[in-house]
Amino acid sequence: MKSIVIFNNKGGVGKTTLLCNIASYLALKKGKKVLVIDADPQCNATSYMFTLEQLEDIYKRENTLVKVIQPVQKGKGYIQGNFPIEKSNTFGVDVVPGDTKLSLAEDFLSKDWLDGKSGDARGLQTTFVFKDLLLKLEDQYDYIFFDVGPSLGALNRAVLVASDLFIVPMSSDIFSLRAIENISKSMSDWKGQLQRGLSDYCDKEDELFILNNNEVKWNLEFIGYIAQQYTAKTNDGVKRPVNAYEKIIKKIPTVIEKHLVADNSKIEHIKLGEIPNLNSLVPLSQSSNTPIFILKSEHGVVGAHFNKVREYEDIISSIVVKLEENITLL
Repeated sequence: MKSIVIFNNKGGVGKTTLLCNIASYLALKKGKKVLVIDADPQCNATSYMFTLEQLEDIYKRENTLVKVIQPVQKGKGYIQGNFPIEKSNTFGVDVVPGDTKLSLAEDFLSKDWLDGKSGDARGLQTTFVFKDLLLKLEDQYDYIFFDVGPSLGALNRAVLVASDLFIVPMSSDIFSLRAIENISKSMSDWKGQLQRGLSDYCDKEDELFILNNNEVKWNLEFIGYIAQQYTAKTNDGVKRPVNAYEKIIKKIPTVIEKHLVADNSKIEHIKLGEIPNLNSLVPLSQSSNTPIFILKSEHGVVGAHFNKVREYEDIISSIVVKLEENITLL
């Protein structure tokens, strides 16, 4: 099982739409067992993959990611069974629904991080709350995806600390480029602080910090980026970004390689793909709670948009192929 975060410190890059469609393609087209964990307090992934009636039922039962955090917050240890998992039939994936209450966990997670990086057992337990969840679910899924907000706060840090891989979606603007340096610096700082905390814990307790018979440590690796939301034109039968976007897109590989690609990285495809502006397909997909690549006339697709749907499926298919090839090289 691989756990993957799709993350950028810059908001508005199409992160949630991308994540849900990659996860759904792996499930529906590749036959993989996939779980999406919505760790974004805005709950965009949850609202995308479920109808309003389903959402009302989920929140009436309070079957959300908050159930995973609450036991640790109350000093009762990690969640034991009865995981808050729902099924999105249209996307073909299981989902741990998000909750606006997740934003209330920031202070708690931040405080315990300070203790954890000093080797405190309780602080480390809180820091690895999502790692515990992943270890308990790893035999049930091929892939677990985390959707997160665009912040570098304590909640996202807890997700990234727990995960194996991260993908960076890049919109074609200067702010996405500038965000990469923020991500690099933060992750470098977090890795160093976590390693010191685990080392101090070992010195204090004369044992390694263990979860479910596994030694825990920083495992996070960059697995590729995806350029999105550019306007394309066709020259000699080939679609290319218009000049204004192309200038920025050309800078992305250099910035990514400088800040995110480790010297010993084995991945072959630093760029996993490019997704042009999809115009009305995204709102059609959202309003029908259906992946873009299986949209039909019953969802409001008409005329030339059918070609756009097929084009998008080809793009997502290519991205998934490159993603899986990169994973096999790690």
